[in-house]
Amino acid sequence: MNPDLHRTRVRFAPSPTGYLHVGGARTALFSWLFARHTGGDFILRIEDTDFERSSDEMVTGILDGLRWLGIDWDEGPFYQSQRLGLYTQTARKLLESGHAYHCFCTKEELELRRATAAESRAVPRYDGRCRSIPAAEATQRLARGERAAVRFMVPREGVTAFDDAVFGRLEFANAELEDFVLLRSDGIPTYHLSVVADDLDMRMTHILRGADHISNTPKQILQYQALGASLPVFAHVPLILGPDKTRLSKRHGATSVLAYKDMGIVPEAFRNFLAVLGWSPGEAARQPDGRDRELFSTEELIEMFSLNGIAHSNAVFNNDKLAWYNTEYIRAYDPARLLPLIEEEWRHAQYQPTRSREEILAAIPLLQQRARSLKDFASTFLAYFGDEFAMDPAAVEKFLGDAAVRSLLTELGQRYATLEPFTEASTEQTLREFAAEKGVKAGALINGARVALTGQGVAPSLFTVMLCLGRERVVQRLQAAKQIA
Repeated sequence: MNPDLHRTRVRFAPSPTGYLHVGGARTALFSWLFARHTGGDFILRIEDTDFERSSDEMVTGILDGLRWLGIDWDEGPFYQSQRLGLYTQTARKLLESGHAYHCFCTKEELELRRATAAESRAVPRYDGRCRSIPAAEATQRLARGERAAVRFMVPREGVTAFDDAVFGRLEFANAELEDFVLLRSDGIPTYHLSVVADDLDMRMTHILRGADHISNTPKQILQYQALGASLPVFAHVPLILGPDKTRLSKRHGATSVLAYKDMGIVPEAFRNFLAVLGWSPGEAARQPDGRDRELFSTEELIEMFSLNGIAHSNAVFNNDKLAWYNTEYIRAYDPARLLPLIEEEWRHAQYQPTRSREEILAAIPLLQQRARSLKDFASTFLAYFGDEFAMDPAAVEKFLGDAAVRSLLTELGQRYATLEPFTEASTEQTLREFAAEKGVKAGALINGARVALTGQGVAPSLFTVMLCLGRERVVQRLQAAKQIA
């Protein structure tokens, strides 16, 4: 017996007419987790037969988005544009078995009939007038050069049903289905034909996809039955909605996966956020206090994932929740693991740090607890990685607006130049003794020094910052405070 006969095979089959969006990414992630959980194969297929709208740029964007999420594939990517012969062959089988027929109706004729139906408030659908053309006559007309599409001959009675792994038993009256096109008159397959031909050829056992494909499923099941093939397991995943409960779109913010990367989201945070967007591990993730866990490693997601955990209702994309995941993951990163992501942000910002790798790695833990995004490391945190950084005008006005404070900070810098040892305790004691000596509040010097050293009005403990920057930089920046406008 072939040991792979019952091996799980799932696929992700995006169309490169746009970048990898959130809904597609979640479908890919669910499919990947299911494949890894069951020890099966994850196949990547690019459905690029929409030649006018597909592009190499979009293919690259999809592949880059999957790689960023950490989703790898066992086979592929396969391109439908390179498999046209398979679709023609499958259509021919359906013609020969009497399950399909040639349709000679022109595009103009079809549009006119649909317009007429709409005017009479009837459902616009193909009326099946070419269905009764004898095969011999169709062959003669084709030989004369007439163009024809190939349509599937949907049974006019009965129902087409299947057991969905998420929604349960679903039934569709065949009378409500029109004879759908398999091959267009130019020989290009429709989605209905190519997806079935590919899924059969690639031996798919499970099909995970968005719930918006439920209406397509009976048309594909009819083809499976006509071809004498066993059905795969279908699992339709509910949609992702925006906070206003409408379909997620650009007006809700970014929808492209790589756009979230550009926003400074770390991949593990986005993967964890997507995984629980419409899926729950149930009791397996219950904490001793009864609360549900929210943070899961990739290994835990793989171990716990099951189709039973997919919700029946639509999920709501919450940007605040994503931001929370991002902060939690940034805090948990090992500095050495976080550094390459920070360096990528620096490259995009065309920033070159001037501190050593050891100094940078020492500074990262100080900043991780305050970071909401990787972008922070290339903006508000730059003072920790080099001497070129911007001052927050509001912080300068509030804490360094008084010339007397700026002058005192310059003098304080001179005290630090000879301070031994230079520690958190000694720098704090020196500042407080200096403030008492000058008759000013220590808080005024602390706030002013914070802005002079970091450019920001909010930062970690000032004296921890001083130790992180080192005596030389602290002295230089405090002594330069007098010149700050």
